[in-house]
Parts: sequence; structure tokens; C-alpha cells
Amino acid sequence: MFERITLPDNVLPPVSPYCHAVRAGDFLFVTGQLAQNPETGQVDRGSIEEQTHRVMQNLQLVLDQAGSSFDRVVMARVFLTDFRHLTTVNQIYASYFPSGNFPGRTAIGVTALAGFGDVEIDLIAYCGT
Repeated sequence: MFERITLPDNVLPPVSPYCHAVRAGDFLFVTGQLAQNPETGQVDRGSIEEQTHRVMQNLQLVLDQAGSSFDRVVMARVFLTDFRHLTTVNQIYASYFPSGNFPGRTAIGVTALAGFGDVEIDLIAYCGT
């Protein structure tokens, strides 16, 4: 059994045909998030720092909606269009895991991302007891 989780359009409108996350059994699969501005629905093309914070904030919105948190994330995938930004992205990413309990993670270099952003992150979180 699974449950689709979609945030209200006025919180984070989907830009493609997808839901924000799917809960399947004890796991939550969070769709890759870009630096989409919830107010405009557009992907912000600011600095890598600004984009990474926005991505992490968007992931937080989805985790909150699903009743989860960064502390329950077991796996993350980071997609970057320029690997020279990895150190900066890592510093910001790590700040969203204040307990220091980091999930497993993969970092992947890509030639382009939807919305022409520079960073996208998806997550898998454990939702069991």
C-alpha cells in the first residue's frame, strides 16, 4: 500500500506531472527538489548558496507535510551541474542535519536539470516506528 503526498499549490506548486512524495510501507520517497520559489513557482537562478538553501527548505516543506524530518532521512541523492560547487553544497546541506546523523548519499554530476537549476536533491526517509 502507498500514499501520494502533494503539498497545496499555494505552498509549492508542482512544475511537472508528479507528487511531492510517496509513502510506501515504512519509507517516504521525496521527489527531487530544485530551487523553486514557492511564491512564484519559478526556479530561482541565484547563487549556488541561495539555490542550495532553497532546495533544502523545499525538502523541509515536503518532509513536514509527510510528518517526517531530516533526522529520519536514510538516503539522499545530490545532482549538480558543476562539481566545483560540491564543497559549498556540502556545507549548506550538512547544516540541515544539526544532529550530525547524516544519511547515506550519492552525488551525481549532470549536464542539465529541469528548470535550469544548478542543484537538485531527492530523499528517502524512514517513517516506521
